[in-house]
Amino acid sequence: MNTRLLTLPVVAALSFTAVYSTAAGAATVTPGTLRTPTPTPSSSPIGPGCKSLPQSGPGSPSEIANEPLATAASHIPDLSTFVDAAKKAGLLDTLNSARDITVFAPTNDAFNKVPKAQLNRLMGNKNELTKLLAYHVVQGRKTLSDLEKGNVTTLAGGRLSVHRSGDTIKVGNAQVVCGDLQTRNATVYIIDSVLKP
Repeated sequence: MNTRLLTLPVVAALSFTAVYSTAAGAATVTPGTLRTPTPTPSSSPIGPGCKSLPQSGPGSPSEIANEPLATAASHIPDLSTFVDAAKKAGLLDTLNSARDITVFAPTNDAFNKVPKAQLNRLMGNKNELTKLLAYHVVQGRKTLSDLEKGNVTTLAGGRLSVHRSGDTIKVGNAQVVCGDLQTRNATVYIIDSVLKP
């Protein structure tokens, strides 16, 4: 089988490359070069789930705007499974050092929709978990206007259909419950289902 080299430009302080071998299912992450982060865009979170975010302090939009992605996500209780998955995949530092990405982050309830045996198997397989998480990341900070343009390509090489009608945004089979959240290095859209490659 062929080996696919997938460059994941998920970088703020460093870049990394994930290499997926479809034959062995192996994935490795290699550190790269230093880069200067760009300024954080202003944030106007949209969606019904934004009401559950704290209005101030850890996890609030104003606080997470000053934090790197994985740190910011760790302060949002509804993203604890997503953070745990990133930790098991060895990607916390990578997500924190990423530069200008968009992440579609599934809620805890989204992960709970995955059958328990399948989720446990996935969480125990670093290579598959890395592939799955890369399917939830897009290069560049995608604005609400960007999402109106249709499909986006993930860092795993997959295409996601995106539709917006007013405050309702659908990404693949998932609905955005809170979107356009800004962290220091990423734009986050919290979604209600795990996206399947």
